[in-house]
This record gives sequence, structure tokens and C-alpha cells, in this order.
Amino acid sequence: MTAPHAHSAGAAELAALLARVADGDAQAFQQFYDRTSAKLFGITLRILIERQEAEDVLQEVYVSVWRKAATFDPARASPITWVATIARNRAIDRLRARPARAHVPVEAAHDLADTGPAPDAALVSSQDARRLHAALGLLEPRHAAAIRACYFEGVTYEELAVREAVPVGTLKSWVRRGLIRMRGQLEGSEA
Repeated sequence: MTAPHAHSAGAAELAALLARVADGDAQAFQQFYDRTSAKLFGITLRILIERQEAEDVLQEVYVSVWRKAATFDPARASPITWVATIARNRAIDRLRARPARAHVPVEAAHDLADTGPAPDAALVSSQDARRLHAALGLLEPRHAAAIRACYFEGVTYEELAVREAVPVGTLKSWVRRGLIRMRGQLEGSEA
């Protein structure tokens, strides 16, 4: 369980960084980016699916944060809610701006080439995914959960440390040890 004061302390730190960004502090902007970019990338990627497009939108979001940091009002929203709303809205705007896809009669499908992976490549990919999940399953539960949160859910180390109520260094150690153990497991299963 996360202590209530730990969550509010993180929000207060982000709010303080935004106040410094509003004054043109590039170092504060970098720190704000470091603490929020993984989460915001996860939001844009979930909406847009395409990685390059999500990265482009993320860049637009941070340009907006740089320009509009002075408009942030901590009385109306937490810093992460404010910036996540910007990211969500930008991603939805990009999604809506995509050209409509033409509808083709089903009869035309016979002449279309399948550009997807060949069945044997899909099989290798699914086998790799099974090996990865099996290696994760062999880790200590807290280490596996930390790796999943950081690498699959886009949670930052700082956010996860608050959620787990542990120091950031401890959390990074969990992830590092887990990845080392997984690498050994995956290399051993290739033989």
C-alpha cells in the first residue's frame, strides 16, 4: 500500500517542477520529463497503436508543457492528471485527423498480398513471448511485478517506488536483478 503522504509528496514535487518550468528552468523541465514521459508514452501508444505516431504526439505534449506550464493550477488537478489529459487529448486529436480508410469490396481481398509475418515467424514470436513470460514467472513476485510495470505498462521508477513504498534505488535494484536473472534463464533455454 502506498502511504497517502507519499503520493501527495510526488504530486507536490511535480507541481514545484512545473512552477520552475513556467519560469523557463530547462533543468526542471528535464526532471519533469524524466518523471512523466514513460506514463505519457503509454497513454499515447495505447490510443494511437503506432509507435512513431505516439512518439511524435509525445513530443508535441512536452512542447505544450513547456509553453503552458504557467497555466497549471494545482487547485484544479494534480500535475500528472493535467499532463496526462494533454497527452490523451493530443493523441485523440491525432487519431481523428487520420484519413478515413477506404472500404474495399470483399471480393477484392482475393488479389491482396498478405504483408504480415509468415506463419513460421509468428510461431517463433509466440515462442519468444512464452519464454519471456516463463522467465518472468521464475522471478520473485515483487521483481517480476516491477519489471512488468516498468517495461510493459510504462510506469516510471519514481511512480512505482511511491506505489510500492520503497526507495527508488531499491526498486531499480529489483529490476536490475530481475533482468539479470531473466537473461540467464533465457540464454539457458536457448541451448
